[in-house]
Parts: sequence; structure tokens; C-alpha cells
Amino acid sequence: MFAKLIGVLIMSVAIGAIDETRAFAVPFFIIALAVVFVIEGVRVVPQQNAWIVERLGKYHEILEPGLNVIIPFIDRVAYRHSLKEVPLDIPEQTCITRDNTQLAVDGVLYFQVTDPRLASYGSENYINAISQLAQTTLRSEIGKMELDKSFESREEMNHKVVSVLDEAGRSWGIKVLRYEIKSITPPQSILHAMEKQITAEREKRAVIAKSEGERQQDINIAEGKKQSDILKSEGEKTARINKAQGDSTAIRLIADANAAAVVAVAEALSKEGGQQAANLKVAEAYVNAFSFLAKTNNTMIVPSNLADVSSILATAMTVLDKSRPDGIAVKT
Repeated sequence: MFAKLIGVLIMSVAIGAIDETRAFAVPFFIIALAVVFVIEGVRVVPQQNAWIVERLGKYHEILEPGLNVIIPFIDRVAYRHSLKEVPLDIPEQTCITRDNTQLAVDGVLYFQVTDPRLASYGSENYINAISQLAQTTLRSEIGKMELDKSFESREEMNHKVVSVLDEAGRSWGIKVLRYEIKSITPPQSILHAMEKQITAEREKRAVIAKSEGERQQDINIAEGKKQSDILKSEGEKTARINKAQGDSTAIRLIADANAAAVVAVAEALSKEGGQQAANLKVAEAYVNAFSFLAKTNNTMIVPSNLADVSSILATAMTVLDKSRPDGIAVKT
């Protein structure tokens, strides 16, 4: 503002020093002074921004987005704040765990200015303040955990840092929205030890999986053999039952056939000419029997009355007479 006024004054004096333009010096000074006042008195604030106005060095008001008018020489815009969510990179730092292991940890913090007045006068540099507090809180939280636990508790540490920063940020006019740990890097010696541990764990799982597979294979083979034996015994049982039923049926059919044959013979004997046919059949059987004995044996048993075939027939007929159902004697 003062620089602009000095510039206007110098230009006015220069115009007045020239005879041809001396008459324009005063009007130029008045118009230039008015333009400077307009430029310095009108402020256009962008959306999602808040400007702090001080009047004679004291807080006066907050300029909202849009067109605003201030009094030149008396009011001045002292601070400009963005109300958008701002990501803040937290530098990498070395933290020591509960079991005395060093970890290199870095993260990113998201915050937003909610009270421009407190953000202007609550802290000399609120960005540096929340960055330092985030690092301090993170070191404190990691110091309470062991190495393995620190890798598993990122979410817990993030919530703890946000809680502490949000509480402290109320007096600075800011709100911490979230904090995310980007990376946790242990020393190379720890990394090598972790790789060996992971390799050993994987080999252990592979051995267990292999043994479980072999165990399941043996169980499946035994179960299959058991089922096979059961099915085989069931088959043998069914075969025996079927054979016994077949033999029973065959015996029954043979008995029925013999009975039918006996009945047929008896019926044939009772008919006309049946006796003569029976005599002929018995004589043929008699002769064939002796013929068979003569062919198969060196010694042959001959009845004493071989010539008396009629007596043999009479004996056979006597048997047939006894077997007749009507008890009628047959004449030879």
C-alpha cells in the first residue's frame, strides 16, 4: 500500500515538473490515489478459503469467500488459510520397539483447518506442530509394542495418533482426519532373520501338508480295501445262496420228475398191453446188465438158473404187482 502511494507521488511530481504536463499533475494524483484505494480496499476471497483481517494490528474479522471490502491503511489481510483437506507427509524417523529393535517408520497425515482464527493465533506454525506431535506419538506407541506386534497393529497405532493429534489440534483450530503409516522398515539383520523364519514356517507347513496327504491316502486305501472285502463277501454270500437255491430247485424238480415217471409207469402198466411191455423192458435190462458185466470184468457172476429167464421175469413182475396202486396182480 505505501509503496503504491510513493509511486503515485513520484509520478505526480514528475508530471508537475514538466511545463507541458504541469496542469495534469493534480488530477493525475487524485485519480491514481482513488485507484490505489480501490485496489487496496477490495478483496476477492476464493472458495474454501478464509482470510484473517487485522485492524491496526488487532484481529478484526474473517473474510468469507467472495467480494469483501476493507479500509486501506487501517485494515490488512494478515493470514490466508485453505479450508480444504490437506495431506501432510510425516518424515521418516527411527523408533525403538519394546524388545529394543530399531524401526524406520514414516507416514502421511490428513488435516483440515476448522477455525481460521485459532489457526492464525493458536500456534506459530501449526503444520510443524502437528508433524512433530505425530512423530512423538508414533515413537511412544511403537515403544510399547514388540517387533512382531508392531507389524500387526498398524490400525491401532493410526487410531492412537489421530486421537492424540485431534485433541491437541483443537487449540490450534485444526482437525486431524486420519493418519496412515506408509512403511515400517526393520534393519537388514532383522529382515534376514524374518526371511529365514518365514522359510522355516513354510517348510514346516509343507511337511505337515505332505504327512496329512499321506495319512489321508492310507486311510482312503484302507477304506477302499474294506469296502472291496465287504462287497466281495457279499458277492460270495449271494453266490452261495443262489447256488443253494438252485440245488434245492434242481433236487425238487428231479424228485418231481421221478414221481411223475413212477406215476406214468404205473398208469402204463394198468393199460392194455402194459404188462407185456414191462416184461420186455425187464428182460432187456437183464440181458444188458450181463452184457455190461462181461465187457468190464474178467470175472462174471452168473445166477444158478441162468437158463430160466422166466423165473427172473416172474420175480420182477411180483415187485411190479406190489407197486401197483390198485393191487391187481399181473399174469406172466
